[in-house]
Amino acid sequence: MATVLVVDDERNIVELARLYLAKDGYRVLTARDGAQALEVVSRDRPDLVILDLMLPRLDGWEVCRRLRQGGNEVPIIMLTARSQDVDRIVGLELGADDYVTKPFNPRELVARVKAVLRRAEATPSGQRPLEFASLRVDPARREARAGDRLLKLRSKEFGLLQALVANQGIVLSRERLLNQVWGYDFYGDTRTVDVHIGRLRNKLAGSGAAIETVWGVGYKLVRSEATP
Repeated sequence: MATVLVVDDERNIVELARLYLAKDGYRVLTARDGAQALEVVSRDRPDLVILDLMLPRLDGWEVCRRLRQGGNEVPIIMLTARSQDVDRIVGLELGADDYVTKPFNPRELVARVKAVLRRAEATPSGQRPLEFASLRVDPARREARAGDRLLKLRSKEFGLLQALVANQGIVLSRERLLNQVWGYDFYGDTRTVDVHIGRLRNKLAGSGAAIETVWGVGYKLVRSEATP
């Protein structure tokens, strides 16, 4: 039974999420502010965190930042206001895995939780390492290297790189990347892929590989001009 931490200072939202998650078999923990959320994560080690951005004491961005800076890769689903696109983009850049906008359908929230946990628990054992330029991607170890350099990739970044290397030279649409890496049909826009691709591009510098944008379609992996 997976444990989900719901962090929000609005009691009705916490109770709604708790009701539907518990009905689906999840153990539910709660926190009312950012500082308490960090304490619960450290003490109880939940399998996933549903994190509101507008919190007292420490806001959701700071909670996400501290978790990722401390090396904690617990999956995070952000709760954001529907009109605040910038909030969602910043949260994804800080390492959140997905977002749900308020007001939300509780069934959609549960579906997102299932999908994110399914991806986090996937164990691609038995797959052979993939190579391109100086890149070597080992799905079984969840490890990627550029030459002798170990790339410090987050879960979704690794999934994107694996998909691109496995389909090197082939254009992958944003929708296909969402389905393959996030593991479900995405209900919102596809900018979450763009945000993660942007981070991944920076980490591939000097590897001899580059991610090319095919406007209106998606992305493909190509050899960069400065191949080592």
